Amino acid sequence: MTQPPASLNQQQQQQLVWQIGHALATPLPPGWQQMRVEYRAAGRHIEVDLLVTGQDGLPRPAQPSPEAVQLLGNLRAGMYQPGRGTWLSAILVYGSATVLSTDFLVDVEPPWRQAPPPIGFQDELRFFPRAEESIPPWLRQRAGLDVVPAAAPSVATPLAETPDSLKSPRVYDGLDESGRPVVNREPLSPAERDRVLAYLDAAPVVLASRSYDADAFDPDREPLVPLNFRTDGRWYWPGAVAYYLREHDVAPDPELLGHIRALRFTLPEVGEPERELAVAAITGQPST
Repeated sequence: MTQPPASLNQQQQQQLVWQIGHALATPLPPGWQQMRVEYRAAGRHIEVDLLVTGQDGLPRPAQPSPEAVQLLGNLRAGMYQPGRGTWLSAILVYGSATVLSTDFLVDVEPPWRQAPPPIGFQDELRFFPRAEESIPPWLRQRAGLDVVPAAAPSVATPLAETPDSLKSPRVYDGLDESGRPVVNREPLSPAERDRVLAYLDAAPVVLASRSYDADAFDPDREPLVPLNFRTDGRWYWPGAVAYYLREHDVAPDPELLGHIRALRFTLPEVGEPERELAVAAITGQPST
């Protein structure tokens, strides 16, 4: 395989997702409630995990059928975009009679059971060519290509112990001469955008106002920017961060984004001490 196959349109992709669900479900005993399949690939390296939830509500691993694995590969190939590449991992969740969710990640390295060798990533770029700007640094490094200057690897911020050690992001990168916000950040893929929003929105609110702020990117719009603050015990951020990502595709501060990625988009437990530290950091008052 040296040339990517023809791309599938949206309707064909949806039809193939249904076919994958049927192929996964056919060998299963009746009565299952949910299926979750995760497919990870780079070149010829493929990993597939299937979890099936039965009537007792407990998810158990199951063996995906060869037909389902092949169809997942067809879906990946059919979603290739010239110059952009295709997704490296996907999570499809099925109910007994519906598709519950689909999540496709193009630029984020999958959580491999066993990382592919360099040839796997080299094959990936041969099978699904990407423009230089669409090759993330981790993929470039894995494939043994010359590494271009890039941002530091994603590192999770440690739990804060004092208000001063809590971090707060830049909402945007500055203002132009007219006072409008300036942003110099790479946009997120739709799938990663949803995962980042879920993380930001899941963090507990520690301070909030009943009023709303004006939209800095669209001042004529009705004020809808939440005047609140959330925390994950390492960072605290204003409601504007999630709002501008949701409404204007403004990615969070790169350092906060790297922190979220390093945690694999999973919010840590936030207890009362962490909330009090965040309030102290926001208000400038000593924590109790």
